[in-house]
Amino acid sequence: MTERKIRILVAKPGLDGHDRGAKVVARALRDAGFEVIYTGLHQTPDMIASAAIQEDVDAVGLSIMSGAHNTLFPAVIQALRARGADDIVVFGGGIIPDDDIVRLKEAGVKGVFTPGTPLKSIIDWVHEHVAA
Repeated sequence: MTERKIRILVAKPGLDGHDRGAKVVARALRDAGFEVIYTGLHQTPDMIASAAIQEDVDAVGLSIMSGAHNTLFPAVIQALRARGADDIVVFGGGIIPDDDIVRLKEAGVKGVFTPGTPLKSIIDWVHEHVAA
């Protein structure tokens, strides 16, 4: 019997229309052997939480470039908790100032990756922090 692959939902919350980074990370995760679902642009926190539950994912990876990370990342975590899915690991990346990383982690974001992070570092982090 084979072990189930880790399932990751990659999402773009809010009005941010820049998705190249999210697509690059999604492809790298897929190529590393994870099952990846990409939701596309302009997702609300509730849409992301609903998709995460419907897809039975182990983690949600959020990507944001608009500066709304302090609002949207915690809102996704709250939407997951409201649905009883607080076991889903949330991580994210994008243009996030160092000062905001501490605040995001206090809000429950388990990992934060900024531009220039090697894809292998993200893959290794998922292997270490997310279980199927």
